[in-house]
Amino acid sequence: MIKILFFAQLREMLDLESLEFAMPEELSVAQLKKQLAAKGGRWQLMFAEQEVLVAVNQVISDDDHALQAGDEVAFFPPVTGG
Repeated sequence: MIKILFFAQLREMLDLESLEFAMPEELSVAQLKKQLAAKGGRWQLMFAEQEVLVAVNQVISDDDHALQAGDEVAFFPPVTGG
């Protein structure tokens, strides 16, 4: 089981702050994104239409990162400064 958190516009888009996700096997971040996008609708739009950043256990990670049971995965939009 992993905990998934959503921040900023992603939280608003899904109307969801977090969810628990059962991992049947080891997954990469890319595979998790694909499984979530397969839910269709807003889930598919979230990963298809915008770049989504990810942190695993509060460390910025890439799509190749292997997830383990107990991980915390956070999705958030790119941050811009000014």
